[in-house]
Amino acid sequence: MSKGLPKRSENYSEWYNELVKRADLAEHSAVKGCMVIKPYGYAIWEKMQRALDDMFKATGHQNAYFPLFVPKSFLEKEEEHAEGFAKECAVVTHYRLKKNPDGAGLIVDPDAKLEEELIVRPTSEAVIWNTYKGWIQSWRDLPLLINQWANVVRWEMRTRLFLRTTEFLWQEGHTAHATSEEAIEETERMLGVYATFAEEWMALPVLKGLKSANERFAGAIETYCIEALMQDGKALQSGTSHFLGQNFAKSFDVKFVNKDNQPEYAWATSWGVSTRLMGALIMAHSDDNGLVLPPRLAPVQTVIVPIYRSEEDLAVISERINPIVERLKSLGVSVKYDADDKYKPGYKFAEYELRGVPVRLAIGMRDLENGTVEVARRDTLSKETIALDGIEEKIVALLDEIQANIYQKALAFREANTFQIDSWDEFKVQIEKGGFIEAHWDGTSETEERIKAETKATIRLIPLETNQESGTCVYSGAPSKQRVVFARSY
Repeated sequence: MSKGLPKRSENYSEWYNELVKRADLAEHSAVKGCMVIKPYGYAIWEKMQRALDDMFKATGHQNAYFPLFVPKSFLEKEEEHAEGFAKECAVVTHYRLKKNPDGAGLIVDPDAKLEEELIVRPTSEAVIWNTYKGWIQSWRDLPLLINQWANVVRWEMRTRLFLRTTEFLWQEGHTAHATSEEAIEETERMLGVYATFAEEWMALPVLKGLKSANERFAGAIETYCIEALMQDGKALQSGTSHFLGQNFAKSFDVKFVNKDNQPEYAWATSWGVSTRLMGALIMAHSDDNGLVLPPRLAPVQTVIVPIYRSEEDLAVISERINPIVERLKSLGVSVKYDADDKYKPGYKFAEYELRGVPVRLAIGMRDLENGTVEVARRDTLSKETIALDGIEEKIVALLDEIQANIYQKALAFREANTFQIDSWDEFKVQIEKGGFIEAHWDGTSETEERIKAETKATIRLIPLETNQESGTCVYSGAPSKQRVVFARSY
């Protein structure tokens, strides 16, 4: 058995990196900056995908797929968008290799230069809105509600598994509407979908709000976001939804004939979440023993480990347990009966703890005689012995209880680490300790930039759900209409 994980309190970054690897979620690739998502990690991502995809379709969206490559001229059409992504773009210039005439290996064929350079998509607004020009002619074609599941590439110098990699997986919604009101309603609706998913599936409490102009998506009129607090006191942006106005419709000449028979540019939104949510899931809930997974996203919700000395004992235990396994499956519980004899029970217990399996049952011959089973909870690391009869319904109820408990623990942590700060001296002290800081801001980009330069803190969001409370800016002393949320972030 490998040695224990690093402690969060001693080296949070090392703890995270080691946990991702030891829990078999992902590993670094031979391609610098990219990752291999391993089967256990991908199983969690698949559960996220399924839940989100169902939520998207329930709100009227359809899935489609658009090209990986974006012509450079398309990206350049929306100037602010192009400028925002220019430094992260991977560019394809040639389409063929040939044998090196001076020796072994391959070289780029200089005769295979592309007429126009292609960008490996960092995001798909440009290629999608060029496509929408052929799809939208009349107000009857609207709203157009499209989502795609895809990979994107943003060239990163410093990478960390799930949190920031050169290539990552995500979904991106791109919708077109007849009015600004409909587009804004869509933007806010999808932010609500993300918040519901985060809280009800990930057990992750989030704040909802608007980004400041400095933090806004390149090419957006407004960017809405959800922000979560990780256990080291840093914020993690966990989803964004953008109101794009008519910027992209004008750049790509996407017009429709409105009900008054007049031509008008369509109104746009885009919204997305990525495999960064995997990082949020790990950092928000896990402990020094390994992953703590909310049951709704756990690939295995319940594992049953038989404890036996002989094949005859195992056969007797299995005869009693197999109907329980089938009953749990019929109740919608993903369950594993681990009768493999390669490892001893103690090793299995440690491995399932590391992998964050929410409920573990252990049963031996004496338990069978007594009609009992040992039940261990991953969230509290507690154990109890309960009656085997009716165990299936008890497990279902326990999984719901664990889901709620993980959320409440994360919520209590956020509340205990959210601070109202009114002086600059207090701000500088608290930001070193971490957490969300609610402070007044004068609304200027200059003040925001100075705060970031001096403390590395950014405005995570301007809260949507808040009472307007006038005051004075924590930095400049100028008048302020409301508090905003500052934090250091990933």
